[in-house]
Amino acid sequence: MTAPRVIVVGAGMGGLAAAMDLAREGADVTVLERADAPGGKMREVVVDGSPIDAGPTVFTMRWVFSSLFEDAGTSLENELMLFPSDILARHAWKQGGRLDLFADIERSAEAIGDFAGSNAARGYLAFCARSREIYQTLKPSFIAAERPSPFDLVRRVGFSNLGALIRTAPMKTMWAALGEYFKDPRLRQLFGRYATYTGCSPFQAPATLMLVAHVEQDGIWQVKGGMRRIAEAMQNVAERQGATFRCGAHVAEITVDRGRAAGVVLENGERFEADAIVFNGDASALGLGLLTDAARSAAEPVAERDRSLSAITWCLKTKTSGFPLEHHNVFFAEDYREEFDAIFRRRTICDAPTVYICAQSQARDHLLVLINAPAGLRDEALDMQAIEQRTFGLLKSCGLSAAPEGAAITTPAMFEALFPGSDGALYGRANHGAFTSFQRPGACSRLPGLYLAGGSVHPGAGIPMATMSGRLAAARLLDDLATTGHVRSRSTVRR
Repeated sequence: MTAPRVIVVGAGMGGLAAAMDLAREGADVTVLERADAPGGKMREVVVDGSPIDAGPTVFTMRWVFSSLFEDAGTSLENELMLFPSDILARHAWKQGGRLDLFADIERSAEAIGDFAGSNAARGYLAFCARSREIYQTLKPSFIAAERPSPFDLVRRVGFSNLGALIRTAPMKTMWAALGEYFKDPRLRQLFGRYATYTGCSPFQAPATLMLVAHVEQDGIWQVKGGMRRIAEAMQNVAERQGATFRCGAHVAEITVDRGRAAGVVLENGERFEADAIVFNGDASALGLGLLTDAARSAAEPVAERDRSLSAITWCLKTKTSGFPLEHHNVFFAEDYREEFDAIFRRRTICDAPTVYICAQSQARDHLLVLINAPAGLRDEALDMQAIEQRTFGLLKSCGLSAAPEGAAITTPAMFEALFPGSDGALYGRANHGAFTSFQRPGACSRLPGLYLAGGSVHPGAGIPMATMSGRLAAARLLDDLATTGHVRSRSTVRR
């Protein structure tokens, strides 16, 4: 029986996961990646000879990767060295105060009580219970399953459990829901920030995204050697199963024959034929015609007004003083609403943006500094000197001295160049409103033979979610090919 030829376009987390599952099931898999290394947004930037994580920095939902590697005949522990984080993140405010959240919920409650009083501690414990309930409701029915319609979601949860689905609070904004648990505005800022993990504003995102809090409480790990090691481990396993990788291979065209995806053409003119294709780029690139008009029908582009957050980042090596950095650190200004009004209404950056720092070395001198920014923001519209002064000025007002000299900077326009079709948005469509999560495309595109994976498709952005999207794409592809006799129907892909 001839093995089906599958091209995976892009070696981000979704493409890597799809390659692992497809190669294991007997497909002839070729992964074509335009960058010089796998990982997609999980990239490294070298500053003064040292690699610094310049993309996702938080490793959560370990079960996604345990299942992926176990299905491949190995284990997560065999392929990567992970260290659990005792302190989830350190938070500081310009107007005063510092608060650590811990992996131990009771310890966090005690810290919150010391920070904002006993009512806040009780509110936190109630918030944790609510976020856990939301997560448990949506994990099997939404996160780990093919993209549902609202009716499908109700059916999966079960009409007898409709109350649990209602308690996910899709019709209420996250900011409003947080007010039920926290009266201190600093705590609403802290937990509202979880909406930004999916590129959203807490003032527009549904309260359903409170589930992110449980994801963190369920465990955050650091990866020995940096986050890029995850992508390298996935590539290694896929190659052991027979997949072939080509980096520096820029796919310029998806070819279509008789209404079906039939192959790809590289920028240098090299052609590959395929029985099926997994596209692990921003789905909007297809609808915008960046892979030629023949593939436009595969997916609708996301309008600028509906795009998620972008960012401005600084990767730098510098000595810091005045503030004891942890691995994850967040520095808040006073007016949180203004930050998101500026981004999503005025398409600009506020005067005092929230600053995230990932301090990656043991000496805490290898830094990723990040502020949120609107997608579509062009470099010529940026006064980088003023933005840098305001960003590092906020850090100084919180007690941290750090010099940005020599930093490698990435702007929204640079993110668009790295990830074409995204307009610099790092999370695809923003989940603003009760039903926008159902508007993300699923694994099966509108073009037969072309499947979708990555942070712009269901179940969403972030390392584990993008990985899950690749597994869903592989599973759907295998089912479709099984009907033609190319491969056996899947039996071991666990979701």
